[in-house]
Amino acid sequence: MWSGERLSGALYVAISASAFGAMAIFARFARDSGADVVTVLFLRFAIAAALLTLIMLTTRRRWPSPRNVAILAGMGGIGYVGQSFSFFSALNHASAGLVALLLYLYPFLVMLLGALFLRRPLTLGRVMAALVALGGTALTISGGVNGEPLGIVLGVGAALIYSVYILVGSRVMREESPLASATVVMIAAAVVFGGLTAAGTPSWPQDGAGWLAVVAIAVVSTVVAMVAFFAGMQRLGAADAATLSTLEPVVTLALAALFLGEPILSNQLAGGALILGAVIWLARAGAPRKVAAAAG
Repeated sequence: MWSGERLSGALYVAISASAFGAMAIFARFARDSGADVVTVLFLRFAIAAALLTLIMLTTRRRWPSPRNVAILAGMGGIGYVGQSFSFFSALNHASAGLVALLLYLYPFLVMLLGALFLRRPLTLGRVMAALVALGGTALTISGGVNGEPLGIVLGVGAALIYSVYILVGSRVMREESPLASATVVMIAAAVVFGGLTAAGTPSWPQDGAGWLAVVAIAVVSTVVAMVAFFAGMQRLGAADAATLSTLEPVVTLALAALFLGEPILSNQLAGGALILGAVIWLARAGAPRKVAAAAG
């Protein structure tokens, strides 16, 4: 049966996955305008941090406790930066298809690490849903899957870092609001990427379309995406939220076809169907007792 808590959590994660999925399209326009990766990431987090901070101050919301501020700052300044560095470095040593597929190991890793270190319930149904979603992702992501050993290591490293990020975030979400948590994460990431931008030679967007794309990345694919993901994780738990977020490549595929004219292949349609099937099953499944108690 559909429970109100799980349905709302699934909708939040679906919104998050859709917003994250749109980032690849926005990034294409930002890149075409002459902006480099590090500069786009700095602008992404700086604009998001400024917007979220303004919301926090004008609505007089409670900031996280000092202990959780430190944890959230580590999530942004170390977790986000480390994951981004590993992912983009992996692209220099492996195909985009292989790197993307390795990143989407994270739902299974979240489930496994949560069971090993946090004593989270591990059921056969959830393991199968994660594996089905991974299989669907493999079909959905087009392009070759080849690369050097270093690229594979970096790709798995990106997935592992993101898995730890999600698990740490799930514990903080027991005590803090999604909006306040996302604000601290964004500020920390902006500071680190700001330092990297200042240390290098930044390439800024050269036209209005590029700047609009960067703003869309910050507002849609960062603020909306992250706050919605944290809200969904509060209601579903880390493992189910991670698996549901595999909707992201399906959204990217659909938007690429709609706005960039890229064709959709039959294997990609089959992969999208598998992912949607896993998502629907998880949304309808009952929440494990421990996760439900933590989220409530």
